[in-house]
Amino acid sequence: MTKVTKSDQEWREQLSPMEYAVLREGGTERAFTGEYTDTETEGVYNCRACGAELFRSTTKFHSHCGWPSFYAPSEDDNVRLIEDRSHGMVRTEVRCASCDSHLGHVFEGEGYATPTDQRYCINSVSLTLQPQD
Repeated sequence: MTKVTKSDQEWREQLSPMEYAVLREGGTERAFTGEYTDTETEGVYNCRACGAELFRSTTKFHSHCGWPSFYAPSEDDNVRLIEDRSHGMVRTEVRCASCDSHLGHVFEGEGYATPTDQRYCINSVSLTLQPQD
């Protein structure tokens, strides 16, 4: 995967304030407010910051958590997983492997009937959807 490196100023010029807060500062959009939370359009979800492919609609499922949920990335090396000990919790942060933007978190063992028993809980503002032709 091609690495994308930009200065903080370049990211600020490219992204809206909300996109910057989530993608570059690790923020979170409010639950049930994102444009892709309930979307069922078939296609590919790319990183909003750099355009790298991250997820496919075939792995998206309704988890009713308030954010788009996927049970696997399109390729394991398209995302980077990092231990996150913020806010008094231990979680696994999901980042774009290409530009290191914050996407959300991945959770395991929650009992969803998915092939991986994982829930990639991703901020809509971190994604763009490229609908299938």
